[in-house]
Amino acid sequence: MFRKISLFFKQWKNNKYRKPLIIQGARQVGKTYSILEFGKKNFENVAYFNFQTNPVYSKCFDENITPEYLIPMLSHLCGQTIIAGKTLIVFDEIQLCQKALTSLKYFCELAPEYHVISAGSLLGIAVNRNSFSFPVGKVDRITMHPLDIEEFMLAFSENKTIEIIKDCFASNSPMPAVLHEASLNLYKKYLIIGGMPEAVARFIETSDFTLVRHIQNSILSDYLDDMSKYQATAKEIQKTRQTYNNITVQLSKKNTRFIYKLIKKGARASEFENAIEWLILANIVSRVNRLEQVKKPLENYIDIDAFKIYMSDLGLLCAKNEIAPNDILFGLPEINDFKGGIAENYVNIHLNANGYKAYYWETLSYSEIDFLINKNNSIIPIEVKSEDNTRSKSLIKYIQSYKPEYAIKISSKNFAYEDGIKHIPHYAVFCI
Repeated sequence: MFRKISLFFKQWKNNKYRKPLIIQGARQVGKTYSILEFGKKNFENVAYFNFQTNPVYSKCFDENITPEYLIPMLSHLCGQTIIAGKTLIVFDEIQLCQKALTSLKYFCELAPEYHVISAGSLLGIAVNRNSFSFPVGKVDRITMHPLDIEEFMLAFSENKTIEIIKDCFASNSPMPAVLHEASLNLYKKYLIIGGMPEAVARFIETSDFTLVRHIQNSILSDYLDDMSKYQATAKEIQKTRQTYNNITVQLSKKNTRFIYKLIKKGARASEFENAIEWLILANIVSRVNRLEQVKKPLENYIDIDAFKIYMSDLGLLCAKNEIAPNDILFGLPEINDFKGGIAENYVNIHLNANGYKAYYWETLSYSEIDFLINKNNSIIPIEVKSEDNTRSKSLIKYIQSYKPEYAIKISSKNFAYEDGIKHIPHYAVFCI
């Protein structure tokens, strides 16, 4: 299964200013698999250390964490000769060994000739603890996400379709009708299956949505277990679970802005803000803040009290809300209230995967733009529709007020460019 992060790995490997690399991401997004596949294809051998499955590895970091001391020890423990430039050293679940994380500083300063990659599912939470030391400025970092829809299509061997989509995106030319409909059907499958590698692989193998849902429910259970294992008090666990379980409720509203009182009656920000931060640090949700003004730099004009919360994977979102596959495939009216939230969540996942920091905008007159991004130094508004909805009152008002270079409208409509609006079908969001 091709993952685009492998292209980043190759650039990192050949960069003469390379530092030890840390890969963050939610559980089961494919971090370990991608690292090991990269290692097998690009190095003579891989020295792999998992601090969760083999806690004994942590002990060799107890006395000394300099590379000169560690390399012979690690070679002995894994039964691999570690050679600079020829061996990939992998520290997996590194959040479970603080001294291993600190050692990356010394690999950077004293032994930059070694290739070191570390991964951690809950690293953001571990680093956020006051006692946890992080090698600031001494590591490269990247966040890995579930498969985006391009990787999803590649998994289904739709390589030629992807090339046509890219050409149509660049030229604003419509896709052939048959390919357009076929690609929309793949998009609907993506909403149900999501981008968790195991779920995608199982569906390709069996075409069984029931087995996919079983995998998704298992992952959701693992996330809930993590909330119990990696928080200090029962009250914190309860608040985090309440918040996580409420996300689908928030996304079912016409206005998907996060409202605390929907978690429980009388709830306030001070009570649940730590729970939201935990979920963000665990990489299982992301937050999009409202902009008070549309000015550069956008981050300077956020309203910290107004935001939306989206889940990191569409399949998990549908599983969590018990959305049946046929509800999505046939667009049944029973889920009309949820369609807008699903479409927004889908777009946010792809903006995150492409490295954008997204915001949203609204006025007192109830005009709202779903997303604003800084693309090539231009502020681009993005409106998201769950179907082929041509009404764009808010987007037109925004264009009249701020005169952007162009605007983007995402819907089930085919590619087009009309009145300064670039129309992009759902399946082509990865091109943005």
